[in-house]
Amino acid sequence: MSTELMKQKISVAQEFIDHHKKVSLNGHWRQQFHFMPEVGWMNDPNGIIDYKGKYHFFYQYNPFSPFWDSMYWGHAVSEDMIHWEYLPLALAPSEPYDNHQKGGCFSGSAIEKDGRLYLIYTGTYNDGDGFKQVQCVAYSEDGIHFEKYEGNPVLKAPEGYDEANFRDPCVWEHDGYYYMVCGATKNNLAKALLYKSRDLFHWDYVNVLAESYGDLGYMWECPDFFELDGKYILLISPMGVGNRTAIYLVGDFDYKTGKFTYNITGNSDSGFDFYAPKSFVDHRGRRMVVAWANEWDWMPRWKDWGPTYKEDWCGSFNLVREIRLNNDNTLSFLPIEEYCTLRTHESEQNALEITDKPYIILPEKQTCEIQAVIDLNATDARQVVFSLKGNDEYHLDVILDLEHQMIIMDRDHADGWSRGTAHTEIRKYDKAYLTVDIFIDRCSVEVFFEDYHTVMSSNVYASNDQVKNTVHSVGGKCTIRQLKTFQL
Repeated sequence: MSTELMKQKISVAQEFIDHHKKVSLNGHWRQQFHFMPEVGWMNDPNGIIDYKGKYHFFYQYNPFSPFWDSMYWGHAVSEDMIHWEYLPLALAPSEPYDNHQKGGCFSGSAIEKDGRLYLIYTGTYNDGDGFKQVQCVAYSEDGIHFEKYEGNPVLKAPEGYDEANFRDPCVWEHDGYYYMVCGATKNNLAKALLYKSRDLFHWDYVNVLAESYGDLGYMWECPDFFELDGKYILLISPMGVGNRTAIYLVGDFDYKTGKFTYNITGNSDSGFDFYAPKSFVDHRGRRMVVAWANEWDWMPRWKDWGPTYKEDWCGSFNLVREIRLNNDNTLSFLPIEEYCTLRTHESEQNALEITDKPYIILPEKQTCEIQAVIDLNATDARQVVFSLKGNDEYHLDVILDLEHQMIIMDRDHADGWSRGTAHTEIRKYDKAYLTVDIFIDRCSVEVFFEDYHTVMSSNVYASNDQVKNTVHSVGGKCTIRQLKTFQL
């Protein structure tokens, strides 16, 4: 009965999508090389996995409206993470444990076991005793059509923990056991709880993997835990720490005790719009991460959650990024090499002397990539300013404050919708060159600095004539050793 009800709800949603997607697919702000749904609302990436030779993206999804509501799991596949085929929805809220009208099927993971594809997700409900979150399992033989486990839910919040903040399971396999980390709250402090299983259905509590002591908020959303080159990394989106939307912790992990100890912390992205990152390993061994290109703290400040609701959609993913561990145990985030296949009409200038007069960067297109190498030894400017997606009235400013060793992203004058400034330190200031790699899509800008050590992302809802990109200096001159541009 449960499978039939879910099938019915998925069928109704698919009919709605097919009938309403035309407006969204032709929208002015629709992204060209970032993943997004056909129509409706999308937020967190869910079970991102390389399964049977294809990349599967699952995502939090409300197909009926460009606003958050009862959550389904959308589903799409690709061979290159550039070109996508939309598949039938994977999950719909249909059971007493996942049918809350303002909840549904929340975030989770995908994992392969014995050829089957399993989805482990958070169900949300209210049985009259308050809002609750539990962990559930669904599975598929073909990777497309899913059936919910009849024994759901498989895990509830431990005694003493907040039942309304126990969600977003991250699942992996190690030495014949399956492990799960869930975000949780106890005494208004964030915890990452570790569980262990032989079969994905029966779970035993192991330990508190890691926790906040008041410095990292009251809830860690979408914890993602993995090993990379001998170190262990925990990605979290903490609630209650201001503008730090996605944080990484690097350290060591003991499977015997279930305890993670870390001594390195950093921002996965220091801009505005990067949340709930989900990582996975592909058949080439790359550890990659996908995130939602929005953020709960910022979005409510915009009327109607930004203007794309007029086109019947809201939400996209950031560029897919490969994670690499540096010698100092910090992380770098590189746009995957597949994006290079989109490049056309390359232009290159060398030894440019930039002054306070704006230098126009070509191409003036809605979608492009700009690469710059700044020669710090031949630069005496206090600031170098990239003004992006601009016209005579609006522009997003990315400011390299060399005097104070800061990078500032200023969108107070970006589009009439967005507001705020984000800051981060220039971490590799001892080098002779400062690298900048900028990706511009229809409604987003992502800027990678310092050989991809630092990233800042922002949505920008630009008008048709906002195609000008310039660079100028403040308080001296700047020498750009090499400037490359590509139309994408």
